[in-house]
Amino acid sequence: MHHRLSLALFFFSASLSCAYATGEILSIITDADSDRLERFDEARDKAIEEAAGSADADATATFLAALDADALPLADFDLTGEWKCRTIKAGGLAELVVYGWFDCRVTDDGSGWRLEKLTGSQRTVGRFFTESDTRMTYLGSSFVAGDTATQYGAGPQSDQVGYAIRTDEAAWQIAFPFPHTESTFDILQLRR
Repeated sequence: MHHRLSLALFFFSASLSCAYATGEILSIITDADSDRLERFDEARDKAIEEAAGSADADATATFLAALDADALPLADFDLTGEWKCRTIKAGGLAELVVYGWFDCRVTDDGSGWRLEKLTGSQRTVGRFFTESDTRMTYLGSSFVAGDTATQYGAGPQSDQVGYAIRTDEAAWQIAFPFPHTESTFDILQLRR
């Protein structure tokens, strides 16, 4: 009987520590976006297959290099400031497209890092949630230049979810599984 009580207390305390570590994001993330993250590998693999038909060797090399990037430790990595950013869209309508570089900014609003894509026709704004020493989850809202961004959770047409990793001393990226428009897998690359 004493053994069962100890075991029950262990699982109860373990569940509390997991809830504490991810509690904030669990209260914000939509069920649809939780599902997209659970299907992250499926989206990546499908995009690789769909992009394999691309005749653009440079775009293919850029996409494969982004997929192969190691996730470096985030400790002492300051995201705040101005960044150049570009989107890679893989799978879906155009098989594979690598856009040019635009302007992004990351600020710290006191509750964490906040990303804004400032130029280009397709924009995003959102926040990061620490998941591990090498990965963050991004919850954002996509919108078209000239429109007003909605809050995350406003609906599936604007909600964005992805995993962010540091890839170099001054570079990082966010990978978006199953974005709502155009592609199967997007990567937003950022560099100083």
